[in-house]
Amino acid sequence: MTRILLLEDDASLALGLDFSLKEEGYDVTHVELVQECKEVFEKEESFDLALLDVTLPDGNGYEMCKYIREQSDIPIIFLTAMDDEVNVVLGLDIGGDDYITKPFRVRELLSRIRAVLRRKGKTDSVHLLKSGSITLDIERALLKKDREEIPLSAQEYKLLLILMNNPEKILSREKIFDLLLEGGGGFFENNTLSVYIKRLREKIEDEIAYPEYILTHRGLGYKWNKRVIRE
Repeated sequence: MTRILLLEDDASLALGLDFSLKEEGYDVTHVELVQECKEVFEKEESFDLALLDVTLPDGNGYEMCKYIREQSDIPIIFLTAMDDEVNVVLGLDIGGDDYITKPFRVRELLSRIRAVLRRKGKTDSVHLLKSGSITLDIERALLKKDREEIPLSAQEYKLLLILMNNPEKILSREKIFDLLLEGGGGFFENNTLSVYIKRLREKIEDEIAYPEYILTHRGLGYKWNKRVIRE
């Protein structure tokens, strides 16, 4: 799986990017500070691409770019509101592979990510999520259970994707709401999530009373209860 290091201190933007990138099958690690980014990069050293904001509370993305280039040749894309020629040239000269100006369309960013990964020979995107008898085809937004196709609404698909991208983790209702809204979900009333969970269970569970995949943790949230294999 392609692993992306995201350095961005704007919480709302980072949340939206995290959702969109995971929806495309990328594994995302998000950090907000340069120092935190250095620590994560030094500890893991297995990222395939870095998305670096330029202006940060404790430094800048150029500094992080130089740090990465001392150890790795992974693709680096700068995310910034500064679009003047001097900053663009500086970012590319110190080792950046691309530069996208805020505000930007997520689809444009995804296209640029695919382009730099191709140039570096690192195309490894996930297309399928498999868990038990469930298979979710991300490219076609297609759900199958025991090889039988199961129709999903747009919101049911987004919810299922959120749960399967976070297997065996309890996600609070608030976290799920945030991810649905950042993905373009619109307004949700308080009981809407319960309705969508019920609909999903009716489609994928063998016994609604004893769910195998989507568990409710009262007062905490919901959990996808099985291991997920990414292909």
